[in-house]
Amino acid sequence: MNHEYRRSIRARVSKSRLGCCSRSALLCSLAVLLAFASGCSVSQKKVFKPSEAPAPLLAATKEELIFKFNQQAEAVHSLNASVSMKLTAGSAYSGVIENYHEVDGFLLAAKPSSIRVIGQAPVVGKNVFDMVSDGQTFCIFIPSKGKFLVGPANLTRPAKKPIENLRPQHLVDALLWEPMPNNRFVLFEEAEEANSHWYILTTIVDSTVGVQTSGSSAIVPGDFLISRKVWFDRTNLSIVRVETFAGEGKLVSDAHYSSWQPAGDMTYPREITIARPADDYELHITIKKVTLNEPIVPDRFQLAQPPGTELVDLAAESSESKKPGDSKDAQPSESKSSESKSSESKQ
Repeated sequence: MNHEYRRSIRARVSKSRLGCCSRSALLCSLAVLLAFASGCSVSQKKVFKPSEAPAPLLAATKEELIFKFNQQAEAVHSLNASVSMKLTAGSAYSGVIENYHEVDGFLLAAKPSSIRVIGQAPVVGKNVFDMVSDGQTFCIFIPSKGKFLVGPANLTRPAKKPIENLRPQHLVDALLWEPMPNNRFVLFEEAEEANSHWYILTTIVDSTVGVQTSGSSAIVPGDFLISRKVWFDRTNLSIVRVETFAGEGKLVSDAHYSSWQPAGDMTYPREITIARPADDYELHITIKKVTLNEPIVPDRFQLAQPPGTELVDLAAESSESKKPGDSKDAQPSESKSSESKSSESKQ
């Protein structure tokens, strides 16, 4: 009797423990579910202040962006600006980087391809260089050297220092844009990196229309080549980058634009950085004051050789330095990029 009584007591205690374990397990499961549901599983949470929150992205169609770019390109015919310029020559790839002193100066440009750039030493205002080009030829006067350099605008030649590759025509292409052709030859895409978002318009041209390379067999009739890429910041749809290409996808110029501000009844960037990978230099321009579309008399794009200076014909020097028997003359990249523009307009 006592034996059976003790057995029944044990059974009731065991059942009671099982019930407690089941209830404990159920409570634990509910606690875990509530933790996930209430967001307690987040390991790191970042709260942005209203001023730090990412700007909302704007949407635009390909046609709207082409219209926006062409509107800006067609609106600016001439430019008269006081600027500061900082030149960096060389790169990590060439093994040497040289940072030159910042210079102040003046910049005049007018379509289709006229430009004059005067660089002056800070404070004293003494001319460091005076460059001019009409799109066909260029002249550069360097007072400290007593030299007057001349040559064709599309001249390319081996230079001992990358700074010698700087040409006034390089600035024209970055300051005064050519409009895009109709959208049949423009590709449209989105891109993003970290917190930056862009729209990109890529202009392509038929390889048989105007764009040629140095006898390359890689270019065949019917091929299409990239001519230009235009980048738009999606936070405000401003133009922030323009890449220009020569044949076979070679990057000729990579220009970045920022700090767009009013200039008369339109806007213009106040910070412009022009990188020329093949020429191994980068030029940063800060525009302090600018006037757009005021007539500029042709005489201001004329630069005569000062008396007593040495005339240096860079084209003649370049031809003399070529190796005998070298029959393959590489066509200048600037010429190819300008031909790309011509091809765009034809299409």
